[in-house]
Amino acid sequence: VGYLVQEAGIRFPGAIDLSGLQFSDIPNGYAAFEAISYAGKLQMFLAVGALEVLVMRDFVGGEFPGDLRNGYFDLGWDTFDEETKLRKRAVELNQGRAAMM
Repeated sequence: VGYLVQEAGIRFPGAIDLSGLQFSDIPNGYAAFEAISYAGKLQMFLAVGALEVLVMRDFVGGEFPGDLRNGYFDLGWDTFDEETKLRKRAVELNQGRAAMM
C-alpha cells in the first residue's frame, strides 16, 4: 500500500534530513535506498533493531501460539469472550493467508 500511495504522489511535507533533501525528491521503490544517505539507512536499521530487541521480544507463555503481548501493547484482548477471540483469530489467520496470495 505504501508503494501505491507514493505512486499517487502523496508524500510527507518537508525535508528528510538536515541537508535539505525533500521527501518529494525521493524516488519510489528500491531507488529510494540510493537517494537516502548512509546515516539515514543506519538510523532506520537501528530504529528497527531497537523495536525488535526492546518492544517486540519473543514472549514465552502466551495464551495461544502467536500471542506476543508483552505488557507494552494491549488493546483489551482479555475483555473479549471466547467466541469473539476465536473469531478474531480466524479473521487474522485469513488475512495472513490472503496477504500471501
